Amino acid sequence: MYKIDIPVDLKEAAAIERRRSEEEKRKSRIFNSKTRIIGVDLQALQQQVKDRKHMEDMERKREQAFEADTVRYAHIAELLQQRQEHDIRELNRAQNEFRMLHQQPSGRREWDLYDPDRFRKDRPARVSDDDPRCSISGLQKFDGEDLNNKARTKFQQEQRRVWAEQQMKERQQAEDNQRKADLLFELKMREMDERACNLQRAEDECRRAINVATKDYNQALRRELQMKIGVRKQQEEDDNKTEMANLLYGDFLTENPAAAQSAFGFHRVIPDRWKGMTPEQLADIRRRQEIQRRENLRLREEERRRNEEWDRMRVAQARAAMLLEREEDRRRAAIARQLEDENKRLAMEQQQHQDYLNKDVYTNDPTAAYFLQFNTTTR
Repeated sequence: MYKIDIPVDLKEAAAIERRRSEEEKRKSRIFNSKTRIIGVDLQALQQQVKDRKHMEDMERKREQAFEADTVRYAHIAELLQQRQEHDIRELNRAQNEFRMLHQQPSGRREWDLYDPDRFRKDRPARVSDDDPRCSISGLQKFDGEDLNNKARTKFQQEQRRVWAEQQMKERQQAEDNQRKADLLFELKMREMDERACNLQRAEDECRRAINVATKDYNQALRRELQMKIGVRKQQEEDDNKTEMANLLYGDFLTENPAAAQSAFGFHRVIPDRWKGMTPEQLADIRRRQEIQRRENLRLREEERRRNEEWDRMRVAQARAAMLLEREEDRRRAAIARQLEDENKRLAMEQQQHQDYLNKDVYTNDPTAAYFLQFNTTTR
């Protein structure tokens, strides 16, 4: 045969190409685990969305907290800056005040050199004989010269007189002060002694009044206690007499039969008041007991006969059960032998079938190419 050119059907080729492209797109949608929606764990995705929203809410709250902290820190920084500026202003004001008060030009060490009033403030060449400026070369003071002798002598006499008068006044004042102090001390001691005596007398009177009041109160308590004891003793005696009379003339010691009769019926009695049964009641009880004894003998005899009958029936049933059990054992042994033979036959057939599968059917092992043909198409 010769190779001939077959015309290509464009529509069929376009359909084939379209199906191929759709298959490739389908593969990209199905085999891509991030975009496919078949086999998606919806609950896990919803949980992831919920976790993402929760994280976004936490992040937004964190950003809001950071913004609030930023605003608060900015406000604190502004307050600190204002305080710092205020402190600087106060420090400058205090510094200026200190300079105005303690750092005047007149307080400088070299102020006497450029003081405009230095000549007005300057002293004369010689003030007195003790002027340290009167040196030997100054020719202001000579040996043997005493210009202030009279004034100095008069001043010294006046000074000694003043000292003597001052010493006399101080001595007289000290004696007066000592005398006044002694007088005040003596008056204070007398006052303290008198006050101590008054306090002692008041304490003694208060103690006597307390003792008298305590004594009166104790006597009143004793009289009240004696009265209570007498009243209690009299009441106890009256109660004892009343109780003795009640016991002597009551229904308990007199053994009144009517006292034991109950209000709920003539056949009922009050247990704490009942003194025993009458002879008629005792005779009736003995008669009833004899009837019950005879009835019990009759019932025991019937029970004995019934038990003997049941014993005979149990023996017969036991013998029949033994025979049935032996027959059942023989039948069970036959079934067991038959089942064992059937199991041996089935085991042999199963072994033969397994040998056939291993030796005749499963002869070629699958290779890697066998597993690679899966998951290659979307159909």
